[in-house]
Amino acid sequence: MKDFIALRDYSQDELRAILDLATVLKRELREGSVNHQKLKGKVLGMIFEKSSTRTRVSFETGIFQLGGMGLFLSSADIQMGRGEPIKDTAQVLSRYVDAIMIRTFAHSTVEELARHATIPVINGLSDLLHPCQVLSDMLTMMEYSGGKTLDQVKIAYIGDGNNMANSLLYGAATVGYNIAVASPSGYTIPADIIRDCQSRATKLGVDIVLGDDPAAAIKDADFVYTDVWASMGQESEQAKRVAAFANYTVTADLMKLAKPDAKFMHCLPAHRGEEVSAEVCDGPQSIIYDQAENRLHAQKAVMVHLMA
Repeated sequence: MKDFIALRDYSQDELRAILDLATVLKRELREGSVNHQKLKGKVLGMIFEKSSTRTRVSFETGIFQLGGMGLFLSSADIQMGRGEPIKDTAQVLSRYVDAIMIRTFAHSTVEELARHATIPVINGLSDLLHPCQVLSDMLTMMEYSGGKTLDQVKIAYIGDGNNMANSLLYGAATVGYNIAVASPSGYTIPADIIRDCQSRATKLGVDIVLGDDPAAAIKDADFVYTDVWASMGQESEQAKRVAAFANYTVTADLMKLAKPDAKFMHCLPAHRGEEVSAEVCDGPQSIIYDQAENRLHAQKAVMVHLMA
């Protein structure tokens, strides 16, 4: 049995196979294929300790379109939220449902759930990693790469060294796109993740460039990515972070340093006027809604891969 907790747990071939499957499932859905319901009768338990728009709707819609059903389990509604050991929740749910998706704070919660479950566990988001988002990002980049393969494109990430940055780095080091990251001092990607990704990237011939200058990072980028400055649970740090990230807004002038046909990406929700200007976020280079849609198709591929 395999889980989907981190991109580093998968080989390049495995991730590319999931991306190819996502492309097929997207086409099948649009064509109304009768073969689309590959998970008929399957049940996905969805644990939410963090509120959600895209994660909940895409997983719940996705499992339904595949012929199964999703159970929304908020931490306020299940005993895990009242102190039941994760081990007990994992083992009980394993006897009711066919897979578990969890969106939570501590990454250790995902790992412990997977350790004790006897069914696949999907990391819908943790404070450390967001692999489902990056899988959909890779699908989106494939669609907008102009015929280039992923190993021929460069993505620039401007902003906080958070779960998004961590997973984008692992995506580069596993699937093989080039990446440049610009983050202010004190908000960089953890050193152990950098070491791990650089070691993996070297074997693939992938460039991972880290620094604190957005202009240097964005130069010649095919895709420009950013995320909120204060993630869920960091609201008390908002003022401090706004000051630290003052020079890290993706503006139209900054976008001019990327390739002329570069696309803007954001995992959403976006704070226009903070990490990105409204002119860029809502402009012709933005592909944020295609990204959001691809959460549905990429996660359906993960579910089929794990549950079929």
